Amino acid sequence: MHRTYSMRQSRAPTASQIQNPPPPSSSTKANRLFGRSNITHNFRKSAAGAFGPDLAKKLSQLVKMEKNVMRSMELVGRERMEVAQQLSIWGEGCDDDVSDVTDKLGVLIYEIGELEDQFVDRYDQYRVTIKSIRNIEASVQPSRDRKQKITDQIAQLKYKEPNSPKIVVLEQELVRAEAESLVAEAQLSNITREKLKAAFTYQFDALREHSEKMAIIAGFGKHLLELVDDNPVTPGETRNAYDGYEASKAIIQDCEDALTNWVEQNAAVKSSLSTRARTLSQRRQQTRHEGEGRDLSHQDQQMGGDRESGLWIPAGAHQGQQEELEDDDEDLESEKYGRGRDHEEDRVEAA
Repeated sequence: MHRTYSMRQSRAPTASQIQNPPPPSSSTKANRLFGRSNITHNFRKSAAGAFGPDLAKKLSQLVKMEKNVMRSMELVGRERMEVAQQLSIWGEGCDDDVSDVTDKLGVLIYEIGELEDQFVDRYDQYRVTIKSIRNIEASVQPSRDRKQKITDQIAQLKYKEPNSPKIVVLEQELVRAEAESLVAEAQLSNITREKLKAAFTYQFDALREHSEKMAIIAGFGKHLLELVDDNPVTPGETRNAYDGYEASKAIIQDCEDALTNWVEQNAAVKSSLSTRARTLSQRRQQTRHEGEGRDLSHQDQQMGGDRESGLWIPAGAHQGQQEELEDDDEDLESEKYGRGRDHEEDRVEAA
């Protein structure tokens, strides 16, 4: 693509990647089974909450919506790279200064596309962590259902057979179910808070790095524009010969160095709290620490309990549980739907 210079041809790890190793490639980049239209996005979002336990439906829909966001960002990154190539191709037929600058601008825009691709991988860390909360919610639902089922059975027996000996047995089972549910709900609360903070820490760290590097590229792009002579000329007058080749290469090299050496500690944008916000935040932390009681977490049973005793129903055995909670890939029926709509659109466009 690039006629004279390509940014970071060797692709050595940047300082940020050494400090914070990049995550695996996003799950949305492989096994693409669906079309490009918004119809499949809407279908995926609406179908996400149709299956599985009620407790996990809302978060299931959020996870699917985030997958749509990531696929859109992935598409933007690829199209930016194509735009960069086309800009460089167009510039070849222009004057020397425009040709050289557009070539270097293509390098910068191509780099933006690659940053988008890297951002998708880091954004997937956030989505996968949110997905783990959804899986925990799904595992808690059976204990809720079991407790509710026993409660309904007791109420029905008390109405039909007030003196039935089964009532005592069911009440004992209800006590055990409530104790089990209490442990599960406490663990859900703890894990939700832990994973929520971890998930959005991934997202905001990725956003910060992405935005700062985009700002770096934008700044050096404006330096490149200064090499273009935009002084008007009269008909028949010739412009001075362009001598900015070395300068444009130096600008690209400086941009490469700035991107390579960027680390979070040297970020230009700092989020400084106001005095009032800082005071309220510190007061909130002090109140929370003072109100902490004894740590009884060691007394909690692990979620999953004693499977042989029948006190715990695994999430996979819950009635109505779908494989959608185990794997984020859509089912075959939605695949056929998405492909069918794409083929229909292609036929309409061809007509």
